[in-house]
Amino acid sequence: MFFPRTFCTSESLLPAAEEKSVFSYLNCVLQGDALHVLQTLPDNVVDLIVTSPPYADQHAATYGGVKPDEYADWFLPIADQLLRVLKPEGSLILNIKERVVNGERHTYVLELIIKMRQQGWLWTEEYVWHKRNCYPGKWPNRFRDAWERCLHFTKQRKFAMYQEAVMVPMGDWKNSRLAKLSETDQKRDNSRVLSGFGKNISNWVGREMAFPTNVVHLATECGNRSHSAAFPIELPSWFIKLFTQPGDLVLDPFLGSGTTAVAAQALDRRYVGIEINPEYVALAQERLRPRASANLFTVKEKAKRSYKRRKPRHLHSSQSMSTTTLTTSTSTV
Repeated sequence: MFFPRTFCTSESLLPAAEEKSVFSYLNCVLQGDALHVLQTLPDNVVDLIVTSPPYADQHAATYGGVKPDEYADWFLPIADQLLRVLKPEGSLILNIKERVVNGERHTYVLELIIKMRQQGWLWTEEYVWHKRNCYPGKWPNRFRDAWERCLHFTKQRKFAMYQEAVMVPMGDWKNSRLAKLSETDQKRDNSRVLSGFGKNISNWVGREMAFPTNVVHLATECGNRSHSAAFPIELPSWFIKLFTQPGDLVLDPFLGSGTTAVAAQALDRRYVGIEINPEYVALAQERLRPRASANLFTVKEKAKRSYKRRKPRHLHSSQSMSTTTLTTSTSTV
């Protein structure tokens, strides 16, 4: 069994490193290979996983690169561990995008989806991150790449989801559109093309907020954070609000410069981050340290009481703080 060798900034708050307990990792950044470190985490303890693994053949200087034809098989053992550590009602958000190989989009993401379903995952939804300030460029056979996938996987059809947490303002259009309703507006108006869809405009009267679409409109990270593939903090924040509550545990097995952990900390969620690059571990720790005292859910508080799986206030059916750095070796025993 592989166990992390720990070097902690707050060792007095942690149980023995050899104990396979979630207490050992709360609000921590673990340095090491994701596959090996994940094997040290207990079963069914994580509420949400938000991550952006290295894309195929990209950021080789940072992560060494993975060949497109080998990508699905490379990620599957990691996905198996993520499936194990995730709670039954938890969610996995995988930010990923196919690259172009020999003039066409490679199919490694589609292949990965199929193989993860065979592994036991449910591909519940696909969110689109629309990059409002996408990188400029010109190609003879395609336009600028302005979106990325955020694949939503779950372990079961009923999962924790708090849709009210990400509602958006209705907008000024409602002031004129809803001021005077026609007779048709006051009843369900079915689609003329017999699609089965319909709408009742009167249901919008008096509302100030509405549910968003599955397209998330966010600018890319312009500050770079000394990392070659940093995403904006608003991206993990949106999913953290949608799928967790304060005190829940968020995991990012490819933490990079720490953005997911920073977002979790700011929203009073616990976090566990895994990162193989020691420079990024130090950067993540530096970003987390200024907010450590503001986190409401510290390791010490959690260790005082036995770990109990919280029942979410709402289960959605797809059918209808202390900052501690842990360093691990990358070899197995």
